[in-house]
Amino acid sequence: MEVKDYLRILRDEIHSTVFATVDDQGLPVARVIDIMLADEYSIYFITAKGKEFYQQLMNKQYVAISGMTSGDGSLSKKAISIRGNVENIGEQLLDKVFEQNPYMLEIYPSKESQRALEVFRLYQGNGEYFDLSTKPITRHSFIIGHSDNIEKSLEYGYYINEKCVGCGKCYTTCPQQCIDMTNVPFTIHQENCLHCGNCMSVCKYKAVEKR
Repeated sequence: MEVKDYLRILRDEIHSTVFATVDDQGLPVARVIDIMLADEYSIYFITAKGKEFYQQLMNKQYVAISGMTSGDGSLSKKAISIRGNVENIGEQLLDKVFEQNPYMLEIYPSKESQRALEVFRLYQGNGEYFDLSTKPITRHSFIIGHSDNIEKSLEYGYYINEKCVGCGKCYTTCPQQCIDMTNVPFTIHQENCLHCGNCMSVCKYKAVEKR
């Protein structure tokens, strides 16, 4: 899938997501916020200027977002998490927000009341898509915008290096059995890895490293 597909799932299939920011003391604060719009490389949300959330966005210009689709049990769901930079675009696209999310008129029914709102855009960051309905599970990382630091963050996870002797201990402790033992050194399939760390904890040869 492309970035726009992940953002579409976030807007249409999840919609209500958990946003985390930090307060003046550097402590985490979380609340549920709806994803109002999405385009090829951005997502958009709104908040009122009088809220603490608004001030935290203006101060830090950074958020972490997480959401999960509905379904019959956890193993039928998909989850998306994103963290990145946001900017205030004021009343731009506010009319479009209400056009595409008419339920908001029940909360802010008049143009006068809607003046309390401003639109924010997440324009740069990194995200992760997690599909629990597949076996093994499916994990994909993606980038919104471009930044050297963001691109480096996509390399995180567990990797097997040249110290591997092919003993197979890592494979036996892997809950998803996502380690390819065809060749030595073995290879971890990153798209199926849970990042549990079992492989590194049992390898006495220090052939597994965390990046």
